[in-house]
Amino acid sequence: MAQPTSTKVGHALAKVLGIKVDYRNEIPKDNVSRGESAYSVDTADTFVEEEPSSAEWIRSVIPTGRGLLKYLHNLFPFTHWILNYNLTWLAGDLVAGITVGAVVVPQSMAYAVLAQLSPEFGLYSSFMGVLIYWFFATSKDITIGPVAVLSTVVGTVVLKVVKKDKKLANEKDQIASVLAVVAGCIVTALGLARLGYIVEFISLTAISAFMTGSAINIAVGQIPALMGITGFSNRDSTYKVVINILKHLGRTKLDAAMGLTALAMLYIIRSACSFAAKKRPNQRKTFFFIATLRTAFVILLYTMISWLVNRHHRKKPLFKILGTVPRGFKHARAPNVNKHIISLFLSELPATVIVMLIEHIAISKSFGRINNYLIDPSQELVAIGVTNLLGPFLGAYPATGSFSRTAIKSKAGVRTPFAGVITAIVVLLAIYALPAVFFYIPSSSLAAVIIHAVGDLITPPSTVYQFWRISPLEVPIFFAGVIVTVFTNIENGIYVTIVSSVALLLFRVVKARGRFLGKVKVHSVLDSQVIGGGHGGGKGSSGAARDLFLPIDHHDGSNPQVEVDAPYPGIFIYRFSEGFNYPNANHYLDDLTQRIFATTRRTNLNTYAKLGDRPWNDPGPRRGQALEDHSDRPTLKAIILDFSTVNNVDVTSVQHMIDVRNQLDRYTAPDRVDWHIASITNRWTKRALANAGFGYPSLNDPNGGQSRFKPIFSVTEIGGFDSPANIAELADNEKEAKRAKSIGDISKQAPHQVDARGSTTSSEDLDKEITRSKAYGKPRVALVHGLSRPLFHIDLTSALQSAITNVEARPASTAADTTKDF
Repeated sequence: MAQPTSTKVGHALAKVLGIKVDYRNEIPKDNVSRGESAYSVDTADTFVEEEPSSAEWIRSVIPTGRGLLKYLHNLFPFTHWILNYNLTWLAGDLVAGITVGAVVVPQSMAYAVLAQLSPEFGLYSSFMGVLIYWFFATSKDITIGPVAVLSTVVGTVVLKVVKKDKKLANEKDQIASVLAVVAGCIVTALGLARLGYIVEFISLTAISAFMTGSAINIAVGQIPALMGITGFSNRDSTYKVVINILKHLGRTKLDAAMGLTALAMLYIIRSACSFAAKKRPNQRKTFFFIATLRTAFVILLYTMISWLVNRHHRKKPLFKILGTVPRGFKHARAPNVNKHIISLFLSELPATVIVMLIEHIAISKSFGRINNYLIDPSQELVAIGVTNLLGPFLGAYPATGSFSRTAIKSKAGVRTPFAGVITAIVVLLAIYALPAVFFYIPSSSLAAVIIHAVGDLITPPSTVYQFWRISPLEVPIFFAGVIVTVFTNIENGIYVTIVSSVALLLFRVVKARGRFLGKVKVHSVLDSQVIGGGHGGGKGSSGAARDLFLPIDHHDGSNPQVEVDAPYPGIFIYRFSEGFNYPNANHYLDDLTQRIFATTRRTNLNTYAKLGDRPWNDPGPRRGQALEDHSDRPTLKAIILDFSTVNNVDVTSVQHMIDVRNQLDRYTAPDRVDWHIASITNRWTKRALANAGFGYPSLNDPNGGQSRFKPIFSVTEIGGFDSPANIAELADNEKEAKRAKSIGDISKQAPHQVDARGSTTSSEDLDKEITRSKAYGKPRVALVHGLSRPLFHIDLTSALQSAITNVEARPASTAADTTKDF
């Protein structure tokens, strides 16, 4: 068959460059059926597995026209459900939207203060967040807007920029807007590139540590405002703020009365509603809404008290109040994005983006699992990014998903993301109708709202204990993140937890330990009866006993009383535990070779005839001492690698395998080691190993001539008794027989003669008729894996069968020691 022009050109170019294309010593196609595999070739359909090509991979990743249309369609998920919107959904969204709106108004103004901005900027961020998000949302529960942790990070950025450039002291809102636009661009780009999976590198432990440390940091920082204490900065490290609070405790003002009682009332209402809901389950929904609206109720109550106290003291209130909040969008303008401002906060940008991502994605995934739907992390990044890109045009600062408001929205019975529009209407009404009321809100009461909200972000001790039970190594990471956050700042806490989590992951990958496996025969038992064991306890006999491969050292927790048999003298089965790539390849193979050298002997005992022939790292015994006698050990015959946990390999890992193969071939000279590889699940991994010379035996004998190899292939029936078509035909025949019996046809054809089992001769005739069906013809089988790679096996059982068969088929001179004990 003529080769394609592209192939001819490629081969010609390879020849010019000195590349040997056909360098692999594979089994020739005409040698596959030399008699060793007659069953496979004569009885089964021949199958030669094609290797994947680079062109095939390129075709798989280049988007098609249909793929592009789907991509564009998925950018606007609301188009998937908006045409099915109905009144039932609207009712649920109205309740949830109004409920969240009542919560977000006071919270957003409080969080704006954390960001070093005026309260109205929190309202702008809330409005734009809930209004834009629903267009791009894949979560019905998430509420985007100002949150405590991100607001604190924004406040830190604003203060650092102002410290570097005093001229920007009156443009804090511009700094926050530029930060939102830049962070939004980065997050949008990640989402459009469908890189949402990068968030998976941040572990739950890291997120919990970051949230706990941030909550403690924020709560402690709000105590001065809660108590009316002044004279020091509440933006210092947490421990410094605690020390300063204790030092200046005598400066407590009347603000403490408004703050402490508001905080106590928030907790009392929540506890009372929780207790009442348990006592009266039928009214649980009512108590939920009462508890949800406690923030709005407390703020309104203390605003009224503040108005009564300060209405005649507007210029000099008795305690600190919020002050003037402008009506409408007074700060709507295009953000002044310039290099100067960006350069001032560039070092803080990674922390801002990380907080924006992990808080939102963690919350959306959690509530998606709770409410039984899947979110698209990449699309959620698009939603966050676009929200932060467009929000600053109306004065918004960086926003992300809120845990507390999302939980409220979910429990309120939200049906679709459209509930965000309802919340936006509530916030819009507040922006235009309530600024006069906002004037009298006590600052200490807002501090109580913040402390109460972030308290839910602290990881409870019971959860930390669960971390310890599941993965003890991750608990130090949790405490390290919390401690660093408390003693430095939130940004450092983020970096420490993420870096520590990635370091632990890499450590586990690099120091992964493989396991040497042995064979055990097991039976399945049901109700004290062996299934398939011939004791009346099961169906069929195929399950009477089966081979199971367990670690010889029982480090998997298997019963140490179970004796695990070595596979065969000179044959080793090795299972990788954490993949097989360049970080851990050397560790795995060193473990493999050390075990082999410790339990086997060289094939040629006279390899080192003279002392000077020995290598420096194997000098032998001291002068006058005899060599250690290892003649009782078997020689190395074959290695079986279990690739069930391996998805991809790389150049480094495969090169390590080649080096070890060459090393062991010298160790077993003049014999060679057979490398059997089981359970390869990736075609590219097969291609990589095959190109390195694995998967097929060497047909050239080291002593000259050509060795004979007995390949063993796995086949499966695609016809015969167990095929789906024949099972269906058998069922039809049985139905027909039952129908004939019911109408009395059988009684007319033969007399009823009941035997000792209670059956009739006529029913036996029916059974014979059924078994004469073509469903019981000669079964047809097919190969599971290709003929061209006889050393790649479907499982460990077939790999071991092949290894033993070919070891026993070797000449007697090389296989004589296989009868020795292992």
